[in-house]
Amino acid sequence: MAKRDFYDILGVPKNASEEDIKKAYRKLAMKHHPDRNQGDTAKKSEEKFKEAKEAYEMLSDPQKRAAYDQYGHAGVDPNMAGRGGAGPEGFGGFAEAFGDIFGDIFGGGGGAGGGRRGGQQVYRGSDLSYAMEISLEEAAFGKETQIRVPSWEGCDTCHGSGAKPGTSAKTCTSCNGAGTVHLRQGFFSIQQTCPQCHGSGKVIPDPCPACHGAGKIKKQKTLEVKIPAGINEGMRIRSTGNGEPGTNGGPPGDLYIEIRVKQHEIFERDGDDLHCTVPVGLTTAALGGTIDVPTLGNRAEIELPEGTQHGKTFRLRGKGIKGLRSSYPGDLYCHVAVETPVKLTEHQRKLLKELDESFRKSGDRHSPNTKTWTDRVKDLFK
Repeated sequence: MAKRDFYDILGVPKNASEEDIKKAYRKLAMKHHPDRNQGDTAKKSEEKFKEAKEAYEMLSDPQKRAAYDQYGHAGVDPNMAGRGGAGPEGFGGFAEAFGDIFGDIFGGGGGAGGGRRGGQQVYRGSDLSYAMEISLEEAAFGKETQIRVPSWEGCDTCHGSGAKPGTSAKTCTSCNGAGTVHLRQGFFSIQQTCPQCHGSGKVIPDPCPACHGAGKIKKQKTLEVKIPAGINEGMRIRSTGNGEPGTNGGPPGDLYIEIRVKQHEIFERDGDDLHCTVPVGLTTAALGGTIDVPTLGNRAEIELPEGTQHGKTFRLRGKGIKGLRSSYPGDLYCHVAVETPVKLTEHQRKLLKELDESFRKSGDRHSPNTKTWTDRVKDLFK
């Protein structure tokens, strides 16, 4: 059976770049790899995998590709030496190519024991977290404040080199200064950080006594923080670039300020709404009248109707909190708590007894809830 055209196998045009060829092969290799295809499709996938492997071997090598473009399959057939065919290099040569492909996938390439072609690995610094406790008023209206957080500054003793004055860092012999090493098993190449230099590419025989080889010293710095109005418990504010510094010139991490809202003496927050309990005297609840209630910003008034019962809730629109993502502020819910008189004088006791006797003579008309409850109890024991 005649061999298929290598370009058709990879699905690329004849003028495809090396990068296009590599991408096409990588896609086919991942799709038809024997480890990913079992059962009935295993044999067919293995054939396609070998076919793609051979096509990539030929077209990824400039000399073999030139011979193939000029003479076709005959130009790369090892049995036709008179035409300059170099032939496939066998599985060992493919291992290098396949290792390079998967090296790109996992973050690097290059030969065994070598580092990433781009040099030392660069790492972003870790993020930091800072818990800030604020009052409910500060959460509602916002505030500007300052915080002190850990910071890293260059060591003045070694000027950031990490080495003892008069000495210098040496190139790591394990990775030859690359910061990474490769472990190869078959045709798989796995890249990992060099265990000796921890990715820096250098080792310090005589560390600086001030920074112990780190090249930087931990200090404290002051940051200006703006708490936006309407922020709620558990929300976070990101301070970009104020986390831990990166490695080998990598970018710093971020600082996340987590908001904790103190418990308020009067109000409880529920989203954008506020709730409070308002104690009301027995006579005021019975006779009705105007009472003052607090709000976060000022004070407000509530008109109690005559005969207000314990647990009655009054809603004050717009007296809650305007949340970060809200167009309008929430509401304030005032829950009435009718207060029973205590520490009565003899005269007061006498007046209450006379009042109670008057209520009893009038029947149930003054206690509608008691009558309803009594009826339900009677029905229960019928």
